[in-house]
Amino acid sequence: MHISELNIYPVKSLKGISLQSAVIEDRGLQFDRRWMLVDEKRQFFTQREVPRMATIKMEVGPNGLIASVNGDGGLEISADTQTGETANVKVWSSSVKAAFYPEEIDRWFSEALGVKCRLVLMPETTKRKVNPFYAVRKFQDTVSFADGYPFLLIGQSSLDDLNSRLEEPVPMNRFRPNFVVAGSEAFAEDTWKRIRIGSAEFHLVKPCARCVMTTVDQASGEKNGPEPLKTLASYRNRRGKVLFGQNLIVEKAGGVIRAGDEVEVLGS
Repeated sequence: MHISELNIYPVKSLKGISLQSAVIEDRGLQFDRRWMLVDEKRQFFTQREVPRMATIKMEVGPNGLIASVNGDGGLEISADTQTGETANVKVWSSSVKAAFYPEEIDRWFSEALGVKCRLVLMPETTKRKVNPFYAVRKFQDTVSFADGYPFLLIGQSSLDDLNSRLEEPVPMNRFRPNFVVAGSEAFAEDTWKRIRIGSAEFHLVKPCARCVMTTVDQASGEKNGPEPLKTLASYRNRRGKVLFGQNLIVEKAGGVIRAGDEVEVLGS
């Protein structure tokens, strides 16, 4: 088994980036969901409410991020916020201290999405805790602006199984994983408890519950009917939650993970 895809999503709910290698950090892969868009009440929002978010392309440049829509010239976003403004923002039940960007950056995203919003950055000093019930190190494991956990893994064969049941197959980007594993059986990841990817060890702590975001076409930014959620719900429903993929916590941060790295099951 090996890693066939390695993905990050620098700004929560905007378009992802496929990589050949990435640095492993405690709260996720480097640059993954360290930025987020919030509304006027400093509440996060996602493609669930604003499907057009899928159309904003992100790149990691030498000085920060570059955002663009439909191949336009793009917006450069420095990791240095320049304003010095900080405040708590909401992501699900978490209240998280974040740093804000200048008005011109907020205006660009507001115009691109048709929704008044602000871009925020999670500073290195902010420590958002993982749910202690699932944490490997209670009250110590941290996460970025991701929904709840630092890493998400899906087996390619699991998607193949789903697509065999659909009239129109869907790509993996509907599910926004960090790691895609090739060479495993469908839903084998449900049984894994601990794995090694390259030289890094990960704990699989919780299956991922899926939502309406899986119905958003990541190319057009439009909701595309009830699929694949409807079909997933017909055979992957556990106690009212539709499960697809596994959430991970790294044993020890540091080092680099690469596309093509071997995946070894250490415990199940």
